[in-house]
Amino acid sequence: MHFGPSAEIFGVDGIIILVVVVLVLFGSTQIPKLARSLGSAQKEFKKGIEEGSAEDGQGKNAMVEAAPPAAVTPPAPAAPPVVQAPPPAEGIPGPSS
Repeated sequence: MHFGPSAEIFGVDGIIILVVVVLVLFGSTQIPKLARSLGSAQKEFKKGIEEGSAEDGQGKNAMVEAAPPAAVTPPAPAAPPVVQAPPPAEGIPGPSS
């Protein structure tokens, strides 16, 4: 199988059919409105991309400074010291006898 360049997939006949289908679906009055809305959406998208890249360039340091300090957990209370019982004195029976 041999595939040609992408422009040859539709050909002239395919492009004409595509234009006719678009005209039937949207009507001749809706196409200019659709083109305007696509153009404004593209402008907004580019504007958002530019603002985002501008914030990345200069806003990193400002965001770090403006961030609230991390919560510090207090240290756990110290465990009470373990007291060992003294060894039993001689002559007094212990618990193991």
